[in-house]
Amino acid sequence: MTDLLEKSSPYIEQFTHAEQAIGANGAIGAVRRAAMDRFVKMGFPTMRQEDWRFTNTAPITTTPFQLATRNGATIDADVLAEHILDRTWPRLVFVNGYFSVGLSSVIDLPGSIQVASIADVVDGDGPTIEDHLARYADYETHPFTAMNTAFSRDGAIIRVPAGTTLDRPVHVLYVSVPGAGPQVSHPRGLIIAEPGSTVTVIESYLSIESGSGASVYFTNGVTEIVAGDNATVDHYKIVREQQNAYHVGTTHIQQGRDTTVTSQVVTLGGALVRNDVTAVLDGEGAHCTLNGLYVMREHSHVDSHLTVEHAKPHGDSRQFYKGILDGHARGVFTGRINVHKDAQKTDAKQTNMNLLLSENAQVDTRPQLEIFADDVKCTHGATIGQIDEHAIFYFQSRGIDEATARGVLVFGFANESLERVRPEPLRSRLREALYELLPQGKLLREAL
Repeated sequence: MTDLLEKSSPYIEQFTHAEQAIGANGAIGAVRRAAMDRFVKMGFPTMRQEDWRFTNTAPITTTPFQLATRNGATIDADVLAEHILDRTWPRLVFVNGYFSVGLSSVIDLPGSIQVASIADVVDGDGPTIEDHLARYADYETHPFTAMNTAFSRDGAIIRVPAGTTLDRPVHVLYVSVPGAGPQVSHPRGLIIAEPGSTVTVIESYLSIESGSGASVYFTNGVTEIVAGDNATVDHYKIVREQQNAYHVGTTHIQQGRDTTVTSQVVTLGGALVRNDVTAVLDGEGAHCTLNGLYVMREHSHVDSHLTVEHAKPHGDSRQFYKGILDGHARGVFTGRINVHKDAQKTDAKQTNMNLLLSENAQVDTRPQLEIFADDVKCTHGATIGQIDEHAIFYFQSRGIDEATARGVLVFGFANESLERVRPEPLRSRLREALYELLPQGKLLREAL
């Protein structure tokens, strides 16, 4: 208990100051205080806990992070331009957790569709979001979610009214500008697809150097997705943090009857990255697909933790995650499928495939099934391997050099995941990022 208080005490002081700055009144203020109380009681997770057995949070808990501020958290529009996927798409930009009006663009949207800053909505006179905000992501048992709930000041709110289709993706950029000392931001996202609506949302987490002796930084994000009956949501999360950055992200998906939700997480950078995705299929006939790709090198660590709760009958889910690890990188995959007692006729499948490019790379994969219904179809599978030398020989026998052959095989392994990315500008950008990361990227770009 003493150790918990010692590690939590700096954040208790920060919370006191933050509460004065953002206000403590109303229902949201009460939720913030409750979440902070839970964080103090739980403390940071340790490797003694089963869900964190392969991920050491000590680098985060021992670093004296301070809340990021607006001061110095500005970037030039020309610098951001290379990260914008399509200028015709609605765009929300947050710099160190603060909404940037000048860098954002929400023109030409039907008046009924809400794409805005959560802080503006909470402080404004528009439709309330208190019925949804912080109602789904579990801060009672997840310390980093509790921390985000207590400290979050802003983030993206996307609300699509019933029966409405948003024909362009919404691009949300959470940009970190590292400062002279360690800093942390807690962005919060809320996506509400009302009954019968359709929406695509892309979340990008990235960093832009400030040129001021940048230090380490920590991004602790939470996004809640609420899909009403018959709604369709296509969600993408792209993590391209610096190699000295820490990222813990939680995505909670709450599904109604006959909904279709696809969520894809692509991780291409960061010293320590943890992606938690929880989907609750709380309506009959709900369909959920969780796709993922992680490509890590050097001493990076990535932990993908998925949970799918089949709570109602006739639901189906698919988990398809691939990993490529090089150098001393380490990957962790935990995929859990829980089929509740009344969730008969559930159809669930889980696949995790990993490619190790170095003898020092390591991966721990843990597929898990918990089934309490008797009329279900559930399968899982996991593979860990290296490049097939027979395939290399096949390429060489046809005049293709070994380096190019290896690059083609690795890219082909990753491309199966990228083909599942529907927006073409995002798919093209991710392919370019892969060329930069893969050992034979330059050769591969020329060959293809």
